[in-house]
Amino acid sequence: MILLELFYVFFTIGLFTFGGGYAMIPLLQQEITARGWVDEATVIDFIAVSESTPGPFAINMATFVGNKMAGIPGCICAVAGMVVPSFVIILIVARFFQGFADNPYVTNVFRYLRPVVLGLISYAALNIITKTVIVYENGAANINIWAVAITAVIFLISRKLKNIHPIVLIMISAVMGVVLYGFVV
Repeated sequence: MILLELFYVFFTIGLFTFGGGYAMIPLLQQEITARGWVDEATVIDFIAVSESTPGPFAINMATFVGNKMAGIPGCICAVAGMVVPSFVIILIVARFFQGFADNPYVTNVFRYLRPVVLGLISYAALNIITKTVIVYENGAANINIWAVAITAVIFLISRKLKNIHPIVLIMISAVMGVVLYGFVV
């Protein structure tokens, strides 16, 4: 039963998310936490690891959640659920796009989807920031200074070295995280 539920949930997320992996974070977070599959902290961890590992973000997230819930069969069902809607939609759009690419209605739909996608990505970014930078202890909100430090260093490096590859930034932040959280904190 969990395999069908994994397929269904990720199929739904894949079907109703426009704008790529980051735009799906709010829906993904809501669906998997509401079902009790993972808690909020684990979602943030999955997001961090999904972004840091090779491959599409959405597929990585589906893989991690599927594995946590049902091992390898869970991975297969979750990834299949995530991929099938996109695959079918791309096939349909590729087949008929030339016929309606210049249609003003289609053009307007794409134009008005852009701000929605931007809003979803912004929401996901703010949600991740509030979950990683603001730590609640004993009913009080505290700033996680180490998370702020890592963010600031990566931001400064990316601003100073404009052509630095994102993988290098990910590796630097991973090393900083291991050192700070593994040995200092």
